[in-house]
Amino acid sequence: MRFFSKYVWRFSLDTKEIYLTFDDGPTPEITDFVLDALKKYNAKATFFCIGKNIVNHPDIFNRIIIEGHAVGNHTQNHLKGWSTENEVYLENVEVCEKTITRYGNATIQPKIFRPPYGKIKKSQAKEILKKGYKIIMWTVLSADFDTSISKEKCLQNVLKNTKNGSIIVFHDSIKAAEKVSFVLPKVLKEFSKQGFTFKAI
Repeated sequence: MRFFSKYVWRFSLDTKEIYLTFDDGPTPEITDFVLDALKKYNAKATFFCIGKNIVNHPDIFNRIIIEGHAVGNHTQNHLKGWSTENEVYLENVEVCEKTITRYGNATIQPKIFRPPYGKIKKSQAKEILKKGYKIIMWTVLSADFDTSISKEKCLQNVLKNTKNGSIIVFHDSIKAAEKVSFVLPKVLKEFSKQGFTFKAI
């Protein structure tokens, strides 16, 4: 359990701050909607981008950066750590880092990483931490990717479980688009009303 304490699961319980995160983009069908919703509430968020999606949609990636959101590494090809050789996995992380640097026109700080599917071998994590990354996990899983639950259930997952310092996972992917477009505006409205600030990592 001591090893897992090196992962970041939440932030301070003492301040009314929430950390919205979006995995798997940028995706034209949903990322622009997310950015518009965030802008409406002056909210900042963190986008864990897949490298190949950055290459395919550099204009949206650029918009994420210009509008002051944080960007994290989510591998180049959305690899599952548990079923990928270490060398292949770590190389994929490195390719994504180079993609982020190239398309972001700078080295983006802080260096943050989220493993796709939340699945990573201890040996892989150890090497990624050595490279100066923080591994960001989550407090609240919205389950926006789960086709077996309703958008209302997805909303309740977030409203009931979010507290000070919570890191919430959404996905700016086609699969999650319908739920995110329903849930995100309501989450932004409700927690803004409660006096929370939405911060980037």
